[in-house]
Amino acid sequence: MERMHELVRKHPRYGYRRIWALLRREGRRVNRKRIHRLWKREHFKVPQKQHKKRHLGSSANSIIRRRAEGKDDVWCWDFIHDSDARGRPLKWLSIVDEFTRECLALEVDRSIRSPDVVDLLADLFIIRGVPKHIRSDNGPEFIAHAIRSYLERVEVGALYIEKGAPWENGYAESFHGRLRDELLNAELFLDLPDAAAHAARWKNEYNHRRPHSSLGYVAPATFAATLAGPPVGAAPLPPARPASPCYTVATLIATGT
Repeated sequence: MERMHELVRKHPRYGYRRIWALLRREGRRVNRKRIHRLWKREHFKVPQKQHKKRHLGSSANSIIRRRAEGKDDVWCWDFIHDSDARGRPLKWLSIVDEFTRECLALEVDRSIRSPDVVDLLADLFIIRGVPKHIRSDNGPEFIAHAIRSYLERVEVGALYIEKGAPWENGYAESFHGRLRDELLNAELFLDLPDAAAHAARWKNEYNHRRPHSSLGYVAPATFAATLAGPPVGAAPLPPARPASPCYTVATLIATGT
């Protein structure tokens, strides 16, 4: 019970199933039903939220029509906004592998423009590899000519969902719900460096320690490590050489120079 109280204080948005998964990970041989009984006895409770019903979109690029079939088959990305302690804007960009649920990137800045997104993608492609598709809404950063041109050059299919149908990018919406609930609403960011430090810590916790319900309550990185064979994505990128100042690494990858 003492350890349960510690975990509940540390993770106030976790339910009893995730607390049970964390206890099992620590080597405690405990039944989930027992944890449920103790949970109710101690009056632990995660505040319930009321969700409005939404109708599925009919776009061919939605998560229903075009599902991820393996690691690095479909990534999703989206923006979410917040502010620091002085009311100054913070803009967050997340990139998630829909199949493994890994958070591949979680960047925060005062503003993020399309050239910044291209540079981030270029670095991520070098480290992770190139996916087959990236799913997004029709935000100006995602439909910008620089983004579309770059994705075409590296042969990544852009899956744009229908306008006004955010549920068609459901994995990004779900991830941002967790991000908002467990980080943005829980922490007071003093400034941009403080927000970036919190983002790095939470991203590491999410990927390597947080039990994910859709993965059988294992962490995304743990699940990804169990997958056999090469990623579904495209072939490795060619080595880079010094390039022009514009787009730097991104231009190198796109042109193959």
